[in-house]
Amino acid sequence: MTLTAGQAAPDFVLPDADLTAVSLSEYRGRCCVVLYFYPKDGTKGCTLEGLEFTDLQERFAARDTVVLGVSRDNCMSHAAFRDEHGLSVRLLADVDGEVCRRYGVWQEREIDGFRREGIVRSTFVIDRQGIIRHALYGVIANGHARKVLDLIEAMAPC
Repeated sequence: MTLTAGQAAPDFVLPDADLTAVSLSEYRGRCCVVLYFYPKDGTKGCTLEGLEFTDLQERFAARDTVVLGVSRDNCMSHAAFRDEHGLSVRLLADVDGEVCRRYGVWQEREIDGFRREGIVRSTFVIDRQGIIRHALYGVIANGHARKVLDLIEAMAPC
């Protein structure tokens, strides 16, 4: 099951790299959220994507938008990934994959010629009311953060 624009974003509480609980509902009424799911800390595409979101973080903040990254890596892995690459994006640990399944990003896919389940790189733009405005599945890491910023900038005040 995948999510579409117009649906309420499923709420969640996940720990970040510093073991602080983050709830999607804490942003409701305050700002928009870019929620991006990525396969694995430290891999080439995930590093590129995290760096691009970090580089544009001030532009997102100027549009009252917070960026959250989610993978199934644990908090320690997120902290090491963040620190090694100087990422300022908040990284959330969905170790059991519950949030990945609720957002429809945990899918069977082909990896090295074998079919197995994993995270399909996906991004959701969620407005202040908690409604998904954009649901983007199977995105390409390179240049993706800029495309998401363009979507945010094209929206009426977030």
